[in-house]
Amino acid sequence: MQLSRRTFAMGLGALTLSACSGAPAMRSSANIGGALPADLLPTPNAGYDAWVSSFRGRAVGQGISQSTLNNAFRGTGYLPGCVKRDRNQTEFKRSLEDYLAIAASDERISKGRAAFARHRGTLQTLEGRYGVNAEIICAIWGLESFFGERRGDVPVISATSTLAFDGRRGAFFEKQLIAALRIVQNGDISASRMTGSWAGAMGHTQFIPTSYQAFAVDFTGDGRRDIWSEDPTDALASTAAYLQRNGWTRGVKWGGEVGNGAPQGSIIQPQPGGPRFAVTSNFRAIKRYNNSDAYAIGVGHLADRIGGAGPLRSSFPPDANGLTKDDRVALQQRLTARGFDTGGTDGVIGPNSEKAISAYQASKGLPATGKPSQELLRALG
Repeated sequence: MQLSRRTFAMGLGALTLSACSGAPAMRSSANIGGALPADLLPTPNAGYDAWVSSFRGRAVGQGISQSTLNNAFRGTGYLPGCVKRDRNQTEFKRSLEDYLAIAASDERISKGRAAFARHRGTLQTLEGRYGVNAEIICAIWGLESFFGERRGDVPVISATSTLAFDGRRGAFFEKQLIAALRIVQNGDISASRMTGSWAGAMGHTQFIPTSYQAFAVDFTGDGRRDIWSEDPTDALASTAAYLQRNGWTRGVKWGGEVGNGAPQGSIIQPQPGGPRFAVTSNFRAIKRYNNSDAYAIGVGHLADRIGGAGPLRSSFPPDANGLTKDDRVALQQRLTARGFDTGGTDGVIGPNSEKAISAYQASKGLPATGKPSQELLRALG
């Protein structure tokens, strides 16, 4: 993922795709429909307070007014949860099959088609203005915030100042903090309304502050580039503008599965034994938004599905445990039916499924490994 747009921290909004390394991990908003976790509330920290006092002088030197600083830091504070999440990011090695099972799940496709229908006029107007396919814009919205449902509720000033103070990526986050203060000073949004992920990614399509400064647009013409409001217009327009300015070519597809009407382009096969894709320059433009093949395929495939296309035709090979996706779905269904809830039956074996497997194994007096297997599938009948 490119630090020019946002941090390592966020990915499928929900999905939580972050952050993305090769086959990205999924990332989620810090708060989805409820109070923030206790570790994302301001906590007294003398070192942080001293850092803020020192930072104020540097900020004034970069054109931030004292009144902006006073207003922006009112009620903010050190958020230990931001530091914990930044230091404990796991580079999940998800397969492309697992990634797409989440990125283009039945629920996400259904919500995407409904969102596209609601905002068809806006999306098609943006396509006409910027040349970016309407379905691609909608798909990025879906991956970044689940079509606006998971935008994040963490105060950006607190998050970026906490991470700048922490120092692991201090220079980067101080730059984001200065940019966030400029946004407040410009009047686009108040500091109290400027919320996002624990790492400062904001709005419907998760812009970090510096990318907001560079690419956000006021498409509604109300004098503010408002990517936070319930109306997603400015956020969707900003995403289209971002892609246009990063090499998007009007009228060119992103790519597609080889043998399924894909355009001419470079051939890639992200998962050995899995589908192959022919990808174009616009695939590379999507990667400017998030530098991951899996992410770009996820955007392209979700866009195709929103537009009415069917699933991939080629199959993926069995996983390292010898299980196909159908096997994994059956395993989840059988565990859940026996009272060991896997938290869903999407065929992706994550922490919830592993916990359910361990609980089942323990109930049978077996070693609680949490690992799926053909033997376990047979035992569940």
